[in-house]
Amino acid sequence: MMKYLATLVLATGFLVSCGGGEKTKDFVTGNIEFAHAQVGKAIDVIEASGKVLNPTTLKPDGSVYYCDYTDWRSGFFPGTVWYLYELTGDETLLPLAQKYTEAIEDVKNLTWHHDVGFMVYCSFGNGLRITGDPAYKEVVIEAAKSLSTRFRPIAGIIQSWDVVKGWQSQRGWECPVIIDNLMNLELLFNATRLSGDSSFYHIAVSHADRTMVEQFRPDGSCYHVIDYSLEDGSVRNRHTAQGYAHESAWSRGQAWAIYGYTICYRETGDKKYLDQAVKAFEFMKNHKNMPEDLIPYWDMDAPEIPNELRDASAASCIASALYELSTMDVPDPAGYKAYADKIMTSLASPGYRAEAGTNGNFVLMHSVGSIPHNAEIDVPLNYADYYFLEAIKRKRDLE
Repeated sequence: MMKYLATLVLATGFLVSCGGGEKTKDFVTGNIEFAHAQVGKAIDVIEASGKVLNPTTLKPDGSVYYCDYTDWRSGFFPGTVWYLYELTGDETLLPLAQKYTEAIEDVKNLTWHHDVGFMVYCSFGNGLRITGDPAYKEVVIEAAKSLSTRFRPIAGIIQSWDVVKGWQSQRGWECPVIIDNLMNLELLFNATRLSGDSSFYHIAVSHADRTMVEQFRPDGSCYHVIDYSLEDGSVRNRHTAQGYAHESAWSRGQAWAIYGYTICYRETGDKKYLDQAVKAFEFMKNHKNMPEDLIPYWDMDAPEIPNELRDASAASCIASALYELSTMDVPDPAGYKAYADKIMTSLASPGYRAEAGTNGNFVLMHSVGSIPHNAEIDVPLNYADYYFLEAIKRKRDLE
């Protein structure tokens, strides 16, 4: 249904003919048109299948991997289509965004999954914000109830992974909490706003407070995993799962921290959260290993820098967070926006943005899932695209 879009954009998406010459197209418009065409191709594939598919990444053989609704990444593609609808005004995208979102509604009942915030808020949350559909409101509230069952009051945190089986249990963990979990708090904050039930808000604040005390080093870097005792709430281990080493700085973890505490400040007005977001960002900004193009290595302490892989997903998430931080009471708002602009310029360059019709129809190349697990290494990831489009929207709104 969107095959006509392929003719709209050149492979770079930046140059248009004008009066016999060429000029640089407006950055935001060019990237919106490119994403419209590229994601449109992914939609063509989905619609031709007669199924509701959820593009997630590429398999080792180069084919697209489609996740099911229980995968923590299931909300990102629906959310991407919502952002495209909002950015383009293309009315043909609205029923598709609704269909892809409603296909994962059963996520609201998952109690074994700490990532229902990612899954529901990127999809139903955006749908609710854009359409006001009351059915979406009920999904958000129900999902917050499910997430709340994972709150462990003695430790004051939301447990991330269950450890009854699999590699998590092999680590000897009892109650692991990962830095990623900060991203799920937005669901809880908004569920209180929607329902009037303050318990969601208090759980979110408790988790944010304990995480800030236990999960950060003095320099602003964060641990990936904190393992708590279920008996007395004490810290049993400070580890990593996806980073290079327990004491290294896993870049996407830093991105989650910057973004997560930006959310917490927005929702509570408590300046300690803003200070933590700023400190986590300043660590990355000032790191001796930060590349000139500002796309971080997958881990800032990986042993083979500068010959280590970059992580576009970390970069797009940081850029999106920085655009919001630039609207807050930070020391140099214009500097934060300029830093985000530089990240986005790099991401939109041929080094990271795919050529039209390639890359499994994902927008960005060169993300890293988990090198220690030999999973999703130097591939597109749907959440890299999601935060890239969110950053484009935030940049457009600011300008």
